[in-house]
Amino acid sequence: MSPSKRIFSKKIVVFASGSGSNAENIIRYFKDSGTAEVVSVLSNKPSARVLDRAQKLNVKALYFDRDAFYNTNDVLHILEDTNPDLIVLAGFLWLFPSSILEKFPNKVINLHPALLPKYGGKGMFGNNVHQAVLDNKEKETGITIHYVNEKYDDGQIIFQKAFSISSTETLTSLTEKIHELEHRHFPKVIENLLESSTID
Repeated sequence: MSPSKRIFSKKIVVFASGSGSNAENIIRYFKDSGTAEVVSVLSNKPSARVLDRAQKLNVKALYFDRDAFYNTNDVLHILEDTNPDLIVLAGFLWLFPSSILEKFPNKVINLHPALLPKYGGKGMFGNNVHQAVLDNKEKETGITIHYVNEKYDDGQIIFQKAFSISSTETLTSLTEKIHELEHRHFPKVIENLLESSTID
């Protein structure tokens, strides 16, 4: 069998700051896949529920602080040792340092709960986004998956999915609809990116 025809199990590293429902969904999606697996989950919050979710699914879970992320190369070295094919930000709230982005060009992606370029930028996450969408009486919203650069929510868009906002929409119902879209589409977009990337 020629090298180009061999099946490789590609490696995914997930960064998350919160409860980790998207991280768990991604782990489960690829659990029995022969093409990819989530090899580790990293969080900047020691109490983040995502770390517990990862451990229960037998995925390495690591915590790091601001110093390790921005002032040293500790996190970069972890990623270099792992050498992931894709770094996935699933509810990760810190700006990614250029040192990591330069080492992994076009290999870091983020999920944003709105239709960028609207409702992006620092502080625009979770309910902050959804409440702003409702307050401005938008007719539609959705999700955006994009490459990460040195600015918040600014990288090239990979995928968007929109839906209409009803006149009776509430913060709770809007959040549920966004989560449903995230869980349905994020793993598939990740899979498509990994399948389309060139194996060195």
